[in-house]
Amino acid sequence: MDGEPAAVAAARERLGSALFRRVAGPEGPANRARIHGTPGPRWFGPDRPVRVVHGDASMFVGGIRALLLQSLHPLAMAAVAAHSGYRGDPWGRLQRTSTFLAVTTYGTAGDAQRAVDHVRAVHERIRGTTAEGLPYHAADPHLLKWVHLAETDSFLCAHERYGARPLDAAGYDAYVADTARVATALGVLDPPRTRRELAGQLAAYRPELRATPQARAAARFILFQPPLPLPARPFYTVLAATAVATLPPWARAPLRLPRLPVAEDLAVRPAGQALVRAVRWAMTPPPDPRG
Repeated sequence: MDGEPAAVAAARERLGSALFRRVAGPEGPANRARIHGTPGPRWFGPDRPVRVVHGDASMFVGGIRALLLQSLHPLAMAAVAAHSGYRGDPWGRLQRTSTFLAVTTYGTAGDAQRAVDHVRAVHERIRGTTAEGLPYHAADPHLLKWVHLAETDSFLCAHERYGARPLDAAGYDAYVADTARVATALGVLDPPRTRRELAGQLAAYRPELRATPQARAAARFILFQPPLPLPARPFYTVLAATAVATLPPWARAPLRLPRLPVAEDLAVRPAGQALVRAVRWAMTPPPDPRG
C-alpha cells in the first residue's frame, strides 16, 4: 500500500515542524531525542493514562484553558504577572512549560526529578505582595495545589472532549492519580487522585477566586493579543474560543467571557474539533509505506 503523496507528506512535515518549534523552542529536537531516547526507568510506564493525555493535540486547548482558570486566584495571578514574563516572553514560558511536562511524563526518573528540583528552586525565590498588600510565595503548597488542580482539570476536560481516544471513567481517575505523582514531587500536599476528588478540591477553592484587573488583562492578552503572525491568528482564534467554551460558567463570568450556547454548539465546537484534528495530523509522523 502506498504512503502519503509526496506533496501531502511535505506539507505535513512543514506544518508539524513549525508547530513543534513554537511549542518546544529551538532546543526542541535535541530535548525530544534525550527525553525519549535515554534509557532508564520512568515515573510512568508506556501504558499510563498520563502519556495518552499529554501526548494528544487536545493539550493545545487544555493549555489555554488552564492559563485562564489559574488567573482567577489573586495570589497566583500576582506571582505570574510579576515574575513569569508572560507578556515579554510568552513563547519562552510556553516552551519551558511544555518541556517540563514532556520530561516528567516521558523522561527518565532522574531527568524528571532534576526538572522538578529546578522548578522548586525557582518557586522558592518567587515572592512578593499583591496590590492589596497580601503576601504571596510561589512555593506555598496552597498556591501550588491551585495551579495543579487547574492544569489537571483543564487537560482532562480538553482530552475528554477533543482527544483522539477519550478514556473511560477509570482511565481518567488513573490520569488524575498520575498527575498527583508529579504534584507531590513539586510540593503539593494531598493532591487529588480521582476525578471526584479533583472536582471537590476545585470547589473548595472557589471562595478565594475572583478576577483581578491583572487576571482580566491576562485573559485579554491570551485571547486577543497573541504574539503571532497575521496568517496564524484566525486559527488561534478558533483554538482560544474552543478553550473558553470548555470553561465552567463560574470561571467565565468573572473574566467577562459570556456563554453563547447556540454559537458554541453549532460553530465553536465543530471548528475546534476540526482544528485539533488538523494539529494532530500535522504533528503525527506519516504512516510508513512499508506497513
